[in-house]
Amino acid sequence: MGIVKINDELHEEVRRASTVMCRSINAQAEFWMKIGMLAEASPTLSFNDIVKTQLSAAHVRLVETAPV
Repeated sequence: MGIVKINDELHEEVRRASTVMCRSINAQAEFWMKIGMLAEASPTLSFNDIVKTQLSAAHVRLVETAPV
């Protein structure tokens, strides 16, 4: 495991987002890094497409819900 230096403003944003998403600060930063890496590798995919692809690769069955 390594140490990644980020500025204080970005760290605060990660902290806030981690609270909303019920993740640790490290897990939130890792999630953003992974999504960013995948987005750079597949620039034509939307965020939702990337998440669906990752869920499918993990064999998570997506259940359709009715619109609210």
